[in-house]
Amino acid sequence: QVQLVESGGGSVQAGGSLRLSCAASGYTYRSFCMGWFRQAPGKEREGVAAIYTPGGSTYYGYYADSVQGRFTISHDNSKNTLYLLMNSLKPEDTAMYYCAATPGCGSGSRSLLYQYEYPYWGQGTQVTVSS
Repeated sequence: QVQLVESGGGSVQAGGSLRLSCAASGYTYRSFCMGWFRQAPGKEREGVAAIYTPGGSTYYGYYADSVQGRFTISHDNSKNTLYLLMNSLKPEDTAMYYCAATPGCGSGSRSLLYQYEYPYWGQGTQVTVSS
């Protein structure tokens, strides 16, 4: 059974940084798609960043326009863990952040920023940015 466990959220002042982690377990596919989503109170869940790998050390990253240049998505194969490094945080980045995964996916594109692409989800980790 696929399990995703997020960590690393917290409170930070505007301009600060946080790194989120998502530990994945329960699958052994070489290729996969994973993404970070966020949902602020009263708003719809939106894609933040996503990654696709056909296997090995090749990764393709995709970012929402609102975080391009500030956030970096990465993956550690040895730990089967997805990361989201968030720099230059803004109050509007405040939200619950979720990790999602599609093991065995065959390709990547900006469609990975849409939640319908993912059958597996974590429970979320809260990020609060104060001005």
